[in-house]
Amino acid sequence: MAPVTNENPDLQASRIVILGGGPGGYEAALVARRLGADVTVVERQGLGGAAVLTDVVPSKTLIATADWMTIADRAADLGIRLPVDTAKAAHPAMRRHMVDLDAVNTRVMALAAAQSADIHARLEREGVRVLIGQGRLDGPSRVLVTLQEDAAEVSVDADVILLALGATPRVLPTAIPDGERILTWTQLYNLKELPERLIVVGSGVTGAEFAGAYNALGSDVVLVSSRDRVLPGEDADAAELIEGVFRSRGMTVMSRTRAEAAVRTDEGVEVTLADGRVVKGSHVLLAVGSIPSTAGIGLEEAGVRLTPSGHVQVDKVSRTSVRGIYAAGDCTGILPLASVAAMQGRVAMSHALGDAVSPIKLRTVAANIFTAPEIATVGYSEEKLKEQGSKYVTTTLPLARNPRAKMLGMRDGFVKLFAHPEASVVLGGVVVAPRASELIFPITLAVAHRLTVDDVAEAFTVYPSLSGSIAEVARMLHHRED
Repeated sequence: MAPVTNENPDLQASRIVILGGGPGGYEAALVARRLGADVTVVERQGLGGAAVLTDVVPSKTLIATADWMTIADRAADLGIRLPVDTAKAAHPAMRRHMVDLDAVNTRVMALAAAQSADIHARLEREGVRVLIGQGRLDGPSRVLVTLQEDAAEVSVDADVILLALGATPRVLPTAIPDGERILTWTQLYNLKELPERLIVVGSGVTGAEFAGAYNALGSDVVLVSSRDRVLPGEDADAAELIEGVFRSRGMTVMSRTRAEAAVRTDEGVEVTLADGRVVKGSHVLLAVGSIPSTAGIGLEEAGVRLTPSGHVQVDKVSRTSVRGIYAAGDCTGILPLASVAAMQGRVAMSHALGDAVSPIKLRTVAANIFTAPEIATVGYSEEKLKEQGSKYVTTTLPLARNPRAKMLGMRDGFVKLFAHPEASVVLGGVVVAPRASELIFPITLAVAHRLTVDDVAEAFTVYPSLSGSIAEVARMLHHRED
């Protein structure tokens, strides 16, 4: 074994080894370097990890392409005549002829590779050592790395280790992916042509996003949901609206039924449901969650405590059960968001290296679902407020009443705020709209800084603007003092 030595032996806790180069890992590396540590990042596939190479960046690029098709649907309402009749173009068979999926996926993967290369270059400029290979713990203060290039094994000593291991798609033992017809979301980008009939198993965030995107691109989509509605963990009004939009665009939504198996046939695939029905399609996408990448790399042998689901147990500053070992991102099971992973990594390094740090407050985390329209949320949900018996008032304003939305031909969506009935502090919010991910930020600021609805209402907004609806909802929640 060839040891990797520490260039700054006099610095206390200066040798940082990070397993995983995704958002949690590379953001942590930058913080650690700024604080003077010697940093090594071990990544098995490429900088950016799954978030950049197979998950967030590729999927959102694909969805951005699909958005153009939904925008085209509004052309006739705006008085624009397209070369192809939009009524005919709405039919999946016509749309399939309009989309070159091979070209789309080539662009998607090129953008992902470029982003990964940018991250790699940034880390090297900052003086971070990058090892591409498979890492595993050899006790609580050493990492063994099998290099991808030549399979050589190197040993890296560490004062602090950060586990940013990520997660992989969960698969069913009765529906083993083959990368051609039975697919996980990481394998979709190998397709050269649009699926004629895509069966999406799972109606959570990933399933809903891909179902909506492929429906917009021109595939006939069947969405299989084991729950009463799509997006069961989201705001009920938002989920109901999205399901209605899906159905209006020709998607088949099969609720309250579970997929038991998927097999490949001569013509495509067959998915067997729990009630005995068989759904036939050309392809099936398995979107049934993910599992943490924590097995077989020496965590338990080093004393790192895992949950029954295999996630790494951490506290609010990302510490594990072993002194000097931290964890961030999807492997912790806190919130499967790139923004949360990055914050966990930054907090971990600040804590480990003695910098000022505040525990992560999940209440202020903004999240977005990239359907069309998007669903953005922040703060307490209505379900959570009811569950904990909190007092609250709420108001919803349909997007269709907004003048800017009318100009843009937007009909589906709304803005909803939750506030305390006496103190008027903004407790949370939901935005359903195109680019809701951009519109949620004012509400995020309000939640993070405990602003009142009057604070929000009294701030100027551009007229006309979609953000004007946020101020309008806040005005509707004004509490008059008697």
